[in-house]
Amino acid sequence: MAEESVKLLGYWASPFALRVHWALKLKGILYEYIEEELPNKSTLLLRYNPVHKKIPVLVHNNKPLAESLLIIEYIDEVWKQNPLLPEDPYERAKARFWVKFFDEKCASEIMAAFSSKGKEQEKAAIARENLKTLESALQGKPFFGGETIGFLDIAVGWIGIWARIVEEIVDVNLIDAETMPLLTDWSKKFLEVPIIKAFIPPWDKLLEHNKGFHKILTVAST
Repeated sequence: MAEESVKLLGYWASPFALRVHWALKLKGILYEYIEEELPNKSTLLLRYNPVHKKIPVLVHNNKPLAESLLIIEYIDEVWKQNPLLPEDPYERAKARFWVKFFDEKCASEIMAAFSSKGKEQEKAAIARENLKTLESALQGKPFFGGETIGFLDIAVGWIGIWARIVEEIVDVNLIDAETMPLLTDWSKKFLEVPIIKAFIPPWDKLLEHNKGFHKILTVAST
């Protein structure tokens, strides 16, 4: 069998590229990483993702695939070792439900708190309420995937980093250890897993990058 070619086009500060890094590493897949110098998009990125022109893009044997969650599901289907999605159809559907809830109700409201000048506290309160709802999916398990990291953990995992960034830059409270003890414990445990931790960007560099990003967003909204 010919050797497989796997490439990932990403950006160091992107939580969506981070999701794919984590999935590939948890699966034990060898791949080539290509760093994009955003906002200058390479001809390679434009060729492989002409529709959205965004990272991440996975290129498997010269076949490109975009959108982080679709990429993770593709990875899980192609490489069967260390399954990320549950085998049971009902549990698999539930995992997809919670990922959709997180992206639409949690991540979006945290982003709103980060970028809506004058509405930070209001948006943060909505985000906290939705994160508390997300916490219920843990049901006392060490990970959303059960005893091991799964699809939902990978999709949601970056929230422990992003929430701290937003809390520091716009002075809001998002993940409250007192009211969300399970989510807090899960986040700490997840981010300390060696494979996960290895791909987390340096805190100071990430903070400075997002301070600049926040300035751009808030200037644009005024």
